[in-house]
Amino acid sequence: MSYKANYRVTYQVKSATMNITQAFDEAGNLYQQKRMAHWNAVAQKRDSWRGMGRWYHRRLIEIYRFLVSPNQRILEIGCGTGDLLASLQPSYGIGIDFSIEMISRAKQRYPDIEFHQNDAHDLSTVEGTYDVIILSDTVNDLWDVQRALEQIKRLCMPHTRLILNFYSHVWQVPLTIAQNFNFAAPMLDQNWLTHEDLDNMLRLADFESIRSSQEILWPLPLGSLANRYLVKLWPFRSFALSNFVIARPAPQPVQEKSVSVVIAARNEAGNIKSIFERVPKMGSKTELIFVEGHSRDNTYQTIADEIPLHPLTPSLLLQQPGIGKADAIRLGFEKATGDILMILDADLTVPPEDLPRFYDAIVSGKGEFINGVRLVYPMEKEAMRTLNFIGNKLFSMAFSWLLGQPIKDTLCGTKVMWREDYEKIAANRFYFGDFDPFGDFDLIFGAAKLNRKIIDLPIRYRERTYGTTNISRWKHGILLFRMVAFAARRIKFV
Repeated sequence: MSYKANYRVTYQVKSATMNITQAFDEAGNLYQQKRMAHWNAVAQKRDSWRGMGRWYHRRLIEIYRFLVSPNQRILEIGCGTGDLLASLQPSYGIGIDFSIEMISRAKQRYPDIEFHQNDAHDLSTVEGTYDVIILSDTVNDLWDVQRALEQIKRLCMPHTRLILNFYSHVWQVPLTIAQNFNFAAPMLDQNWLTHEDLDNMLRLADFESIRSSQEILWPLPLGSLANRYLVKLWPFRSFALSNFVIARPAPQPVQEKSVSVVIAARNEAGNIKSIFERVPKMGSKTELIFVEGHSRDNTYQTIADEIPLHPLTPSLLLQQPGIGKADAIRLGFEKATGDILMILDADLTVPPEDLPRFYDAIVSGKGEFINGVRLVYPMEKEAMRTLNFIGNKLFSMAFSWLLGQPIKDTLCGTKVMWREDYEKIAANRFYFGDFDPFGDFDLIFGAAKLNRKIIDLPIRYRERTYGTTNISRWKHGILLFRMVAFAARRIKFV
């Protein structure tokens, strides 16, 4: 680099630092100045040099494109030349970086995206709120990680997801060697953070971690097998290069919301009167939506006869056009008007009196998808057969590992979510396809794909008092194995 180039970089660094880091002490200001100069020089070097980091960055883009759906409002802090942000196809994207050289190149490459020179420690000039905020390989380089995270809070909505990836300290020596041989971009001293370190800083900044993972085992050519499969398995994941954390703003209680309780009813005539009598009023309004499924008894007529007997309970009766519980629930959700959607099995093995606990869990922000769990409390006689119980326990461990969040009971009929989240799941259903006759996996996988906070809520599972179960132990057990394989392919090993 020429003397003039050196002079130009130094001048830009100092003028930016005067405005951005004036609240730092002298050591902090020097730290920032040194890093601005460093990354300006790296940007200029990359005009004629690529190194071996391109395979690493390609894999990062693949991971982020799985985690972030297109057409969202996205802010990337520490965006570099903007390649990652542009690859995510935002409906509105802003990239910020404190390196003027990085920003100038990003503007040239991607004129349809906004890029601004700014420092992560002071985001006071950044406006708006965002669906997704990304810090990719940024927290390693920050002077004050907690302060930067605190700056982000005002740019968040309740549903905003904060996604961070950062180097694992086990790669410190290999990366240093690669930099010394000019295979990788040079780096200054890094914050070598663990998952626990970052989780603690997120809590201090009023965020909550949802899940974490280890990614990228072989950041070089021919790394597909290692980076898609081996890195997800013990003991290989301990040697991953990149740690990922997905977080959300710490939950805040919301005002009263309306509720739609969707009840798929097939051969359940004897339970209909109890449903009307026992479902409690929740929130600002509670409506009952019955979807009758070609019953062999008089379930449809029984519901039709009960509705006028309960004029204070908003009710709707539908008959599903297809077959299966998933078809019925989707029709009910489509017609629902409530802010919160609840599923109640018409067999009443989950007591309707428990529904307010689900309501409280979601409006308090403790979770964004509330999943009923039958496997904690002792069950009434014949509520679940022994082999079914053992199978559910084994599958709960498998699905918890696959989804990265605890899922103790995948097939409990009672699930609760926000209607706006269901609409996003339905809009993105093509990713998984129409594969699930129950509907449970469609919703669980969809919520996991949206990075929603899933919470298990234990309930006491009751014995049926009318009718017989529609579950086939062996047929549906085989289906569960298929769902494990499906989730592994579409969620875990991507």
